[in-house]
Amino acid sequence: MVRSMTGYGRFQQTADGMDITVEIKSVNHRYYEYSSRIPRAYGFLDDKLKSYIQRAISRGKVDVSVWIETVDAPGSDVAVNYTLADGYRRALQELAQRYGLADDTTAGMLARFPDVLSVHRAAEDEDAVWESVRRVTDEALSRFVAMREREGARLREDILSRAATILRAVEKVEERSPQTVKEHMEKVEARMRELLGDASVDEQRLLTEAAIFADKIAVAEETVRLRSHLEQLEHMLSGDEPVGRKLDFLVQEINREANTIGSKAQDVTLARIVVDIKAEIEKIREQIQNIE
Repeated sequence: MVRSMTGYGRFQQTADGMDITVEIKSVNHRYYEYSSRIPRAYGFLDDKLKSYIQRAISRGKVDVSVWIETVDAPGSDVAVNYTLADGYRRALQELAQRYGLADDTTAGMLARFPDVLSVHRAAEDEDAVWESVRRVTDEALSRFVAMREREGARLREDILSRAATILRAVEKVEERSPQTVKEHMEKVEARMRELLGDASVDEQRLLTEAAIFADKIAVAEETVRLRSHLEQLEHMLSGDEPVGRKLDFLVQEINREANTIGSKAQDVTLARIVVDIKAEIEKIREQIQNIE
């Protein structure tokens, strides 16, 4: 299934004493590029998330954000730094004596000074934390991939529609090309009769001229290859593997055939058809830049 490289997924769940939120978003990128925002205390999750998410994403600039709040933390302990508290207490007494103020120091006042109180939590089981985060990541990733697939389906339909337009234009080229030979020969014959007056026209010379011109403007090989490329395009868009890079190469080949047809065009009508073909190719190229 075709997937876009643009996606977004978010999920939040409270489990195992933690409120966990995982957000995944991505934009276009030539390769897989991962960046994250994870609480410092849970930095050990970063490498796990990077490899875990890469299993579902082959291309795109992926940004992952994780929020973890402890709802229930058994084993937490509040410690008092008495040495620091004594220092603050002495400093406050000195200030009161120096400026003739009342010594109204309270325990609450001391507790508000930096590092007087500190919270110590029991070491968390990293495997258990990862399992909880993984479950939330799975749901966020599922929503993320679903959005990519919806966007990919729209891209696929648009590209196939434009490919059908190109195919119809190719049919017009195949119909028009032989006619240009006939019109060219009529012009050559008229010109020769004008120059020769009543003298007879050399039919063999006309045939030779026709053969040279027909060979010069022949586009049968190009239209056959163009049809083949369009069939391959449809086949790729029907597969299950990431095809963005392959499609990019294939569109280059399609454009090359269109350029060759354009260079051989000796007719205004053909030239206009080729312009239309190249316009659709460019639109397909733009859409392919969004495909994984």
